[in-house]
Amino acid sequence: MSALLDLSPGLALFAAAACFLAGAVRGFAGFGLSAIAMAMLATFVAPIELIPVFWFLEMSASLILMRGGWADADRPAALMLVLGATMGLPIGLGLSLTLDATLSKTVALLLVIGLALMQLSRLRLPVLATRPGTVASGFSAGIVTGLAGVGGMLIALYTLARDLPARRMRGTLNIYLLGSGIIGLGIHLVIGTMTPEAATRGLALILPTLAGVFAGKALFTPRWERWYRPACLVLLIVLAISGLLRLALTA
Repeated sequence: MSALLDLSPGLALFAAAACFLAGAVRGFAGFGLSAIAMAMLATFVAPIELIPVFWFLEMSASLILMRGGWADADRPAALMLVLGATMGLPIGLGLSLTLDATLSKTVALLLVIGLALMQLSRLRLPVLATRPGTVASGFSAGIVTGLAGVGGMLIALYTLARDLPARRMRGTLNIYLLGSGIIGLGIHLVIGTMTPEAATRGLALILPTLAGVFAGKALFTPRWERWYRPACLVLLIVLAISGLLRLALTA
């Protein structure tokens, strides 16, 4: 595993554990895979190197969870979100490529914290529920994905603005992640961020990620569903703040 990831043995084990935890959160809460992994790994690996790795993890999880989410999703809205993300992703990746490594890590962690706080406070922006707002949400999510790999969290704010039921929200998120991921692969290849090293890391981390997804699905209990999201968001904020502190101490 260490050789495949081109990381020290300790960091390779930590990366696998981070992906397992991120997969578990995605399995029972329906979001947060890339956000949890980014919060845990960004201080060790530059975000621009992690984002194409997360492509493999998100696609794998979306394919596993798609069967249960397709019927529940708002498919027309999901397609508009994908269209917006297609336009925004190249901009986000371009910005990431120009940022200093430390600044890039800081921006990624701050985005994670900011989006988590917005969700935790249940911030509702009615404008997002309109058709232009849907495309704008996708566009913004594409930029955020290119900067920190956490566009799904911004789409979650969109679903919150529309007051979608939990199942409908998870289904819409799943289609967004799958559709934007398919198109995103082409964008990564054109820009050059999908390197052989990123592909190798992504393929190697699929197994612990999917193990987490299945564990999360097995742990899902409907009567506790309303507590899953706030608990995961608090965990996400704590992890990201820990990452920022680590960056400050090593600066």
